[in-house]
Amino acid sequence: MARRLPSQPPVLPGFSHMHVLGAGGFADVFLYEQNMPRRQVAVKVMLSEVVDDNVRRMFQAEANLMAQLSSHPSILTVYQASVSSDGRPYIVMELCSAALSQRYRAERLPVAEVLRIAIKIGSAVETAHRAGVLHRDIKPSNILTTAYGHPVLSDFGIASTLTGAGDSVAVGMSIPWSAPEVLLDETAGTVESEVWALAATVYSFLAGRSPFEIPGAENRSTDLIARIARARPQPIDRGDVPASLEQALTKAMARKPGARHASVLEFVRELQAVEAELGLQQTQVEVAMDDWALATVADLEDRTRVRGLSATTAAASGTRRRRRRSAVAPDAAAPAGTLIRSRTSPKGRSTGTQVPQRSRAMQVLAWVLVAAGVVVIGFAAVVTLLMLRSGADDVPTVSDIVATTDAGSVEFSWGDPGLADGASYQVSVDGGAVSVQRSTTFVYQGSAGERVCLIVSVNQDGRLGDPSAPKCVDIPG
Repeated sequence: MARRLPSQPPVLPGFSHMHVLGAGGFADVFLYEQNMPRRQVAVKVMLSEVVDDNVRRMFQAEANLMAQLSSHPSILTVYQASVSSDGRPYIVMELCSAALSQRYRAERLPVAEVLRIAIKIGSAVETAHRAGVLHRDIKPSNILTTAYGHPVLSDFGIASTLTGAGDSVAVGMSIPWSAPEVLLDETAGTVESEVWALAATVYSFLAGRSPFEIPGAENRSTDLIARIARARPQPIDRGDVPASLEQALTKAMARKPGARHASVLEFVRELQAVEAELGLQQTQVEVAMDDWALATVADLEDRTRVRGLSATTAAASGTRRRRRRSAVAPDAAAPAGTLIRSRTSPKGRSTGTQVPQRSRAMQVLAWVLVAAGVVVIGFAAVVTLLMLRSGADDVPTVSDIVATTDAGSVEFSWGDPGLADGASYQVSVDGGAVSVQRSTTFVYQGSAGERVCLIVSVNQDGRLGDPSAPKCVDIPG
């Protein structure tokens, strides 16, 4: 099917049209310059031939949705939305680059960059899910980059909402990143299908092609759908992708939704574990708090930092230092109400600072208050320490690992210590590469006479618990 020409840009008060940025199945995107404040913006305009009352309502819903979610740093910012004089709805958005969707096919993206993009976009998708929203069209072309190189997610579901409206080309472009159950019309979208789509997008950034696209073979829509239904993606043909990352992608793109990660956050945690395995700085998960609107800036800062222990300890130690200085130099500054006696010179004249005399009762009261303050600060430090320790101790620890040997292999197993939703096991053999899993068994293939030591830790909410005691065993012949 021949691609159509872009529509005519509408006349928008306060904006000057510059040129077209892209054309889709249901809307065009133009570059405009906003007059006040002066800045360049992207304006998405619906096509007049698809606009009806139902489309207007859906377009307005998309605008409202993106505006509500665009406070997230990895979701495209929406400035305003309205209807042009010729009746076409439009959305004014932050101007971002679409170069990433071409770049991954033209060059090999570094694994570290792909992991960073995946975790940030995954954080955006998880935030949308917590707001009760499915994106429904996660794919490389819907991941843009800001002027500062930050990835952002765009286009929340307008194409999938309008699949019955006409242009099949727009729908077909999303096939390589759609889960099997979506392509087979078993569901319009679920959290599990979004896990699949995100993983397929991450795979594409690593492989330079979609997961079920075979170089040199027929890759028509029918071919892709048949391969996706079998859910056996081609291996990623590059040597710097660790096995743990391929395993995470394979699990996320499992044929049965129940075999995938239960949430996008669970998938993102595995990607963070891969970062740790590669010795990379861990990308922060950015998921909105439920009560953010009720919190002050200081509240938010307190919830993202461990500050209490260092602050109270410093205050207490500072008080002790001031008391020691007072004991050594009685003429130095002292708490209000403290009696400072002036020294007398050999000639009978007093020297030093003259301080009004206070009653003995006031002096005693002042020292009692100072002592009480020190006790309160010390108590706060102890309570803070206990709270921090309890926060660290709530990550369960694996114990009682059992090893069953066979010719050339060992099967390790352990009891579930109380794994929370989204948590996972990090399994390390002889201090080497880390395997991330939810299963309580691990099979190691080795050589006869080889001694193998296995350690298991629990990763829960981004915190790594205490490692298990090493379980060592000799592989029989």
